Amino acid sequence: MAGRAEEFGMSGERLARIRPAMEALIEKRKFFGGEILVARHGEVVLHEAVGYRDWDNKVLLEKNAVYSIFSMTKSLTGVLTLHAIEAGQFALTTKVSEIIPEFSGGVREDISFYHLLTHTSGLPMTFTPIPGMFIDNLDEMIAAICAKVHSIAAPGSEASYAPLVGHALMGEAVRRTDPKGRSFRQIMQETILDPLGMKDSAIGLRPDLKPRHVKPQWLFDKGALQHLSRNLEGSDAAFEDPDAEMPWVGLCSTVTDIFHFTEMLRRGGEYRGARILSPVTVERTRINETGDMINQLYGRNAIARGWEPAPAYLSIGFSLSGDRICHQQMGTLTSPQTFGQHGQGSMLYWVDPRWDVTFVCLSHGVMIEGENYERFQKLSDLAITSVI
Repeated sequence: MAGRAEEFGMSGERLARIRPAMEALIEKRKFFGGEILVARHGEVVLHEAVGYRDWDNKVLLEKNAVYSIFSMTKSLTGVLTLHAIEAGQFALTTKVSEIIPEFSGGVREDISFYHLLTHTSGLPMTFTPIPGMFIDNLDEMIAAICAKVHSIAAPGSEASYAPLVGHALMGEAVRRTDPKGRSFRQIMQETILDPLGMKDSAIGLRPDLKPRHVKPQWLFDKGALQHLSRNLEGSDAAFEDPDAEMPWVGLCSTVTDIFHFTEMLRRGGEYRGARILSPVTVERTRINETGDMINQLYGRNAIARGWEPAPAYLSIGFSLSGDRICHQQMGTLTSPQTFGQHGQGSMLYWVDPRWDVTFVCLSHGVMIEGENYERFQKLSDLAITSVI
């Protein structure tokens, strides 16, 4: 693809540094394998699968494998929320308790959808509201959140990444206000996945995608963290359950499909003739809404590794690269308005609007978060500095 890269203002020679950088980490068993795509002006200039789907038997990872994309799901739920806001179903300033009345009592009654989208709700960083509960059913999750999860800070007072609660509530709000009375799964399918041609993506592991699915595998001790399904056995069975409906972590997808999603964002909310968001909204998602606030979750991780905690750099629905040189998955050399989303220790996409570069990488083997930051920072900088 070297000649094609040059045609779109990128160096094929520089892009060729990415694969050996990935292979070096795979050789050290930092992760098992991954698929990476880089595009300029919407044209793919690098697309490669590197490493293994089965480390022990050295089975190579193929292009367009299906991954459980973890928290990358959040950005699609965020876009659904913004789509609902554009449709007048509720507003950024609407209190969540107005749409979900059982989410009442105490300070949490003042949490708005703006707070949820920017991770400034003041709710605790919990991966499950009730230890050991099944997480596959959205109705049960909302009931557990409303019964058990209460604010630990005033809305807007701090940036604290919400692993579960915020996007579960947003998914439920989109469902409750849907004029057609559809399920969250149906809304996602008909509003985003089908219009964008994301044919290999689904909420829950659709049966036809299972043969290509790369089962999540942790490369560290995840302790008590579980993703339990009532339908299947296993500590992470919710990722293999076709009926699981988890707006915060439940999407499976491919690199090609995520690229379709990023193209919609890069093009100001439209792709393949489908208008998902207004360019007005997309432009707003590139603004840092959290100032110099430190992300409470990732700030703790930084301190543990001896790094200076970085600003949260959160917009309405996305993470931003920001203007400070710091440990940053989206690279130290991307433009400050570069926006995207990660998935736990393994997934990342970003779009740099200044240089019109897109980066998508889905990988196999969930890394320790600090090592994952260093990996993606390096790969992101290699990608953006391939611009010539």
